[in-house]
Amino acid sequence: MKTCVIGDIHGCRASLTALLDKVIDQADTLIFLGDYVDRGPDSKQVIETLIQLQKTHPRPIFLKGNHELMFYNYLIGTDRSIFLRVGGLQTLNSYNISPQADGNLLDLLPSAHIAFIESLALYYEDQQGIYVHAGLQPGRHLSQQTPDWCLWVRDRFIRSSHDFGKPVIFGHTVFREPLIEDNKIGIDTGAVYGGKLTALLLPDMEFIQVDGEQKHPFPGYL
Repeated sequence: MKTCVIGDIHGCRASLTALLDKVIDQADTLIFLGDYVDRGPDSKQVIETLIQLQKTHPRPIFLKGNHELMFYNYLIGTDRSIFLRVGGLQTLNSYNISPQADGNLLDLLPSAHIAFIESLALYYEDQQGIYVHAGLQPGRHLSQQTPDWCLWVRDRFIRSSHDFGKPVIFGHTVFREPLIEDNKIGIDTGAVYGGKLTALLLPDMEFIQVDGEQKHPFPGYL
């Protein structure tokens, strides 16, 4: 069984389409690590592409990223303090939603898109590895991992040498080239910052990349 893992897309639909053309027939399972929305121009179209993929590919797995969490919280009105500052305006534009719109905004999205966002998993595990958006808490059983760690962690996970039993394949933290360590592999290579959109084929350990779409400055933590 072959697995293909795809890093953070961030509204880069053209990059996603180009990458899928390269990998769609190479893996039994497709795993997406989250952050489908924000910053890039085509968040709505990215989610629509992934929804359609559910109908044509036998085994797609979609994980939640922190940007899906922020988007959902914005829509339901529980937290609107940060979303627009981290690329949310581009997401709203793709759905033709005004940033001045108020109240519960769920009705402004297609119901299939809401169902997709609500269905996203925190992590996934198979024989090849453990897959999560941001990282895992060392020493804590997989079933006890929290959203804070799975969606938001950076240094405490990345600097850890803890053996999780299998390699942890993650996104969230941007690297100019994939991070490859004994216990972890990071594949967010900054598609929305003018870098690459990366896929990892397992167990072959083959990286497949396409050009990103945007030219935002790379994050300051690099």
